[in-house]
Amino acid sequence: MKVLVTGVKGQLGHDAVQELKRRGHEAIGVDIEEMDITDSYSVARVIASVKPDAVIHCAAWTAVDAAEDEDNREKVHLINAVGTENIARECKSVDAKMMYISTDYVFDGQGDKPWTADCKDYKPLNVYGQSKLDGEFAVTRITDKHFIVRIAWVFGAHGNNFVKTMLKVGAARDSVRVVNDQIGTPTYTFDLARLLVDMIETDKYGCYHATNEGGYIGWNDFAKEIFKAAGYKTAVIPVTTKEYGLSKAARPFNSRLDKSKLIASGFTPLPDWRDALTRYLKEIDY
Repeated sequence: MKVLVTGVKGQLGHDAVQELKRRGHEAIGVDIEEMDITDSYSVARVIASVKPDAVIHCAAWTAVDAAEDEDNREKVHLINAVGTENIARECKSVDAKMMYISTDYVFDGQGDKPWTADCKDYKPLNVYGQSKLDGEFAVTRITDKHFIVRIAWVFGAHGNNFVKTMLKVGAARDSVRVVNDQIGTPTYTFDLARLLVDMIETDKYGCYHATNEGGYIGWNDFAKEIFKAAGYKTAVIPVTTKEYGLSKAARPFNSRLDKSKLIASGFTPLPDWRDALTRYLKEIDY
């Protein structure tokens, strides 16, 4: 199978290309230099030339706080909504499967009940979440041959993430303040890439949720496990989101994603996030 992967310079895009190659698929990774997703002509030219059997669309604006800046809002919409629409349209034209990587930020993050994959109670709290939801709407409107995969709390070797930030902070400080009222589950891109390829090899289209297994935790719990696994003695001081302050964008308190649809569809769940963290720390140089 020939698969085009957007956002190849990002942590998930990179791992998706590597997983495809491991399985013997022809993987073509592109970033903005090869294909500007906000330019419909660029997208049409590349997809018509490659003629992929499937596209895994990882490229996105993911700087959540920066998205709130007035000067960035149009660009965020162009990348996450218009760019996704451009790709969906061209996938339709060459009869390619499309996989769109989305986020729990399409919901309002209230309550404590896990969000199911087919829940329609959309209510984004910020510009980023709205732009990703607009991308979902474009995909579902344009092509039936689609997968929408919502993820959360992502960490991987190729890019910045919470784990790398904590390792840097932990090496320099005796203690760190971390919020304890935002709840979710980490997602290791190496494991996620395996699942994405499992999915794209099928025609079990629809919307799914995907994170590592291991239960729901707060960011403070994750920080403690990072320091423990890394052998740091850094103390974690739990604080509320309000006490922590600083963020321009409103963050969801409830990022719990219900992954039962994955299992019902016959896909293998991701390993426990603690196991993923241990493997990740062995992979990176810290």
